[in-house]
Amino acid sequence: MKEQKPLVTIITINYNESKVTLDMLASLEQLTYPNYEVIVVDNASPNESPEIIKEKYPHIHLIKSEKNLGFAGGNNLGVRAAKGEYLLFINNDTEVPARFIEPLVDTLENDVMIGMVSPKIKYHWDQELIQYAGYNPMNHWTIRNSAVGSMQKDDGHFDVPGETASVHGAAMMVPKRVVDEVGMMTEIYFLYYEEHDWAEMIKRAGYKIYYQPQSYILHKESLSTGKFSPLKTYYIARNRILFARRNFKPLQLVVSLLFQTFISIPKNALTFLLKREFEHLNAFWNAVTWNLKTSRIH
Repeated sequence: MKEQKPLVTIITINYNESKVTLDMLASLEQLTYPNYEVIVVDNASPNESPEIIKEKYPHIHLIKSEKNLGFAGGNNLGVRAAKGEYLLFINNDTEVPARFIEPLVDTLENDVMIGMVSPKIKYHWDQELIQYAGYNPMNHWTIRNSAVGSMQKDDGHFDVPGETASVHGAAMMVPKRVVDEVGMMTEIYFLYYEEHDWAEMIKRAGYKIYYQPQSYILHKESLSTGKFSPLKTYYIARNRILFARRNFKPLQLVVSLLFQTFISIPKNALTFLLKREFEHLNAFWNAVTWNLKTSRIH
């Protein structure tokens, strides 16, 4: 019976994007899943009041953080308030179809050893184009991973569910019992790589990471940070090395850091210099020096 469906808590972060968040909430109103709650965490938006979200959708739970806690910190605020058996983390710059939740819940219900699941992710601006259909394993040299199906047409080739190397932070469902066992996302990242770090934590606890293409979302992508902003340059460069420090085995870490020191860092710095992108160059060097100065990685 419908009332026996497990409660799903949907958690999303708002930061200066109330209109975008309202569009996402409008799509949630069409969901056919009968048992869910919605938590919107406003990450101390400096340029607008999030009250319009509560005014238009009074049934949602609006949490207003006193400061910007980043992606992990904001989501963790939502986790602490969540009542659901399953936690669905979703970017505010997404829109979802009506039967978005059911395949994700069914996946987790059918195998208790699946610790995280992400749907297929397609671009909002071209709904036939895939952004994510699973992840390939993290490269131990470059500390980068690549999305399966990226920029390819959604022609049925990526419709097989199965294990994958990592989830996508734009949409991921995690059982609350797994969060209670493993812990919440690590807040030191602030932006980028935290979902991959969380996936590694959950895999080390013995769980599988899963891709479920029977569910999908449409992603507008990078509205809050800007596609090529210095902020993005800083956190991706900083957290790439941080991820390796936290997750690679000793030999893997040595190899990776040698590659970063003699190939990747000089190449990136030279590229920014030749393009005269000095703000990005400064952000990049700040990211590298942060890792040199910071011994605390937890």
